[in-house]
Amino acid sequence: MVTGLDLHATLHHIVIDAVGTVPSAQRGSLLVRDGEQLVYKASVGLAGVLASPQEVVGGAGPATVIATLSRHDSADSARVMAATDWYREHLPGASALHLVPAGAIVVLTPVRVQGQTIGVLAVEQPDGQAPSGERWARLLALAERAGAALERRELYNDKARSAQEVRVLEAVLNAVAAQTSTHELVEMISKGIKSVQLTPQWRSVHLVLLSGAPSGGARGDAAARELRIYHVPHRSPLSFWNNVRDGALTAGRSVGLHVDVRNAPAHSAVEQRGILEDAIDRGVHGIAVAPITPEVLEPAIRRAAEAGIPVVTIDTPPVEGSCAQAYIGTDNVAAGRLAAEMMARLLPGGGKIGALTFWLSAINSRERIEAFRAAVSGTPFDLQPPAEDRFDIELGKRIAREAVQAGGIAGALGVCAENGLSWGAAARALGRAGELKIVAFDLLTDTLEMLREGTVHAVLVQREHEMGYRAVRVLHDTLSKGAEAALAGLPTRSGSAGGAALRFIDTGIDVVTIERTPWSLPLSDYLALDANRKAARRREQLPYESREKELLLVTVDAGSEGYREERAPLDARSMVGRVLSTGRPIIVDTHSSELRDAPDVVEARGKGARTLVGVPLLAHGSAFGALVLESERRAACSLDDLTMIERVVDTMAVAIENARLVHRITERTHELEHANRHQESLLDTIRELSSPVVPIARNILVMPIVGTMDAQRSGRFIESMLQDITDHHARVVLVDVTGMAFLDAASVEHLLRAARAARLLGAEVVLVGVSPAAARLMVEQGVDLGSLITRSTLELGFAYALSKTGGQIVYRRARTSSPSGPS
Repeated sequence: MVTGLDLHATLHHIVIDAVGTVPSAQRGSLLVRDGEQLVYKASVGLAGVLASPQEVVGGAGPATVIATLSRHDSADSARVMAATDWYREHLPGASALHLVPAGAIVVLTPVRVQGQTIGVLAVEQPDGQAPSGERWARLLALAERAGAALERRELYNDKARSAQEVRVLEAVLNAVAAQTSTHELVEMISKGIKSVQLTPQWRSVHLVLLSGAPSGGARGDAAARELRIYHVPHRSPLSFWNNVRDGALTAGRSVGLHVDVRNAPAHSAVEQRGILEDAIDRGVHGIAVAPITPEVLEPAIRRAAEAGIPVVTIDTPPVEGSCAQAYIGTDNVAAGRLAAEMMARLLPGGGKIGALTFWLSAINSRERIEAFRAAVSGTPFDLQPPAEDRFDIELGKRIAREAVQAGGIAGALGVCAENGLSWGAAARALGRAGELKIVAFDLLTDTLEMLREGTVHAVLVQREHEMGYRAVRVLHDTLSKGAEAALAGLPTRSGSAGGAALRFIDTGIDVVTIERTPWSLPLSDYLALDANRKAARRREQLPYESREKELLLVTVDAGSEGYREERAPLDARSMVGRVLSTGRPIIVDTHSSELRDAPDVVEARGKGARTLVGVPLLAHGSAFGALVLESERRAACSLDDLTMIERVVDTMAVAIENARLVHRITERTHELEHANRHQESLLDTIRELSSPVVPIARNILVMPIVGTMDAQRSGRFIESMLQDITDHHARVVLVDVTGMAFLDAASVEHLLRAARAARLLGAEVVLVGVSPAAARLMVEQGVDLGSLITRSTLELGFAYALSKTGGQIVYRRARTSSPSGPS
């Protein structure tokens, strides 16, 4: 028995000791109150009266016996009940009650925590005599031990719950800055609330937003509004890769590098290779990649090396003799040994162990499994042939369920991420939660939930944020110092053979359990430690070169199947309609509430929901959406539960409003950019039309000016004129100012500058089209045209130009035909 590591084993040994205390007893159990029901925490010998051979069952009927025990004043006298009546009421599926000895009773000993009765230790007494004296004292002592173990667990659970709530709120706040998509945000909130609040057992959490709600969430006419409904997929998110990405981006910011993050489908190593090939073609400066199939990826890694692009792999080592410079990730051999050590502590007597992984061919999976097998060699453990689910979570659950149903396995190893969840789901479904000893890898949100409830016993948590961070740092050092200096001092990965030795950075691993043990961190401490590690990395700032460089990070996308977005009209009679109109949260019992006939309540009841909760998302005092939660339990949501949900939803509202604001700003920016481009195009057209160059005769150009002549336009005018003088070998340029708005001293100065520039190319500028009003203005302002030739009309200017170029104007009378023709 290991108190702290395995609560189920602790309680199971207490029940065994209790059965041994009562003469001839063969059956006993420990039941704890959960809401208005009792649930079995441990049992011995119940298989003899059950329809199926399972020892641990779930629901144990109403908790009315707790109230009876609480009212029982005498602490030193036993409370008894006829055994057949007890089993009939508290052991669903008990079909062999005829095997219970006639007259047998069940001795009920209250289990108390801080003076409150929370459960009962029930032991069958075949001879019908209530224990007294020493035996009764022994039962009381065992019940006290059970209460102490449960209280200890609850204290650790409270700390973990508080730490996880802080973590969820921090994640939502980070989403505000990161402009997280609505789908990602809903998934984050759904999984986060479920991991914080275990008791409600939220079956579904989804988000409802008013479509097109303006900032501030104006309600408008409810009947005319449309809803957007976001549903969360049932599969657990691979937050592992989000952490890798965040670590890489944090490092990129600290060293001044742009990190381009790309995801390849988990089933497509070829597509992952294509991402690398494209990056090499566009000339990225470095690559960090988590290989799906290292053999498929190696040709691209070799090509990158030939192009002078350094490559490191994360999470999964490359092939032997790879051209990659380093592997950054977990020491999988050491991790496999740790997993074996934890399993040995959970099962000191040994037993059959099932194993499930994503891919048997993956190097990290293979190393963990082989290290586990080597560690248990020569012990009473028997590791069964490992199975693979190929990233198919439903297939994984089916494999795990079949393995547990087949019987005989005492423990299960989840080699990667969701594999532990598959074992946990099977244990839950088959009534073996807690009894089947599960060691898992990676602390996904659902894994955290199973750890807190006791379904998963120990989790080996990789430091994936550190993987992404160290990968970018190594690439930066390689680019700035050179590969030899950057990799100097790093150990060589064991097993490296052929070619350059592969350097290895072990990012470490944490063993996490719900309670503190000599071999593990308690979950609450780990959550705080993980947050502190990330915060420390975010605060780091290193000197870097000013010029921008780009790195590529390629991770794995497990897929987004299960995401659903629906649109529906808002029904003012619905629960959601009530939440949006009042801006207040609502808790609904789908069977007895005044809203039981509301359309969405009727629909939820038809799907088995008993408790429905709607919490508004508020902006400036008005609701623009709601978070809707469903549970199959009656009275699932307490006021404390609701308070926590409101804290998360308030933060979520800020994130969504921020995303909407950014979206509106982005749209407006694009509109303004488009308008500016259109305006610039119009101005270019106007400029081209306002100063056209027209060659009207050999060596003679005409340049009419429309509008005004300012400094900016003067520069373009002179540049254009000089180019056309050169292209057309012009000797005279007639600048026609007839279309100018006004001709003042400043405008004339610009024209004189143009004339001086033309003279340097051997051409003469003639100013034509000066109106009487313009002439009077120039005289009044004392404008001196110097040597600039002027003519009042274009025709006179043209005649002057011809005289300068040796041409002449020839006037010819038109020929007319005779009115009468030849006869």
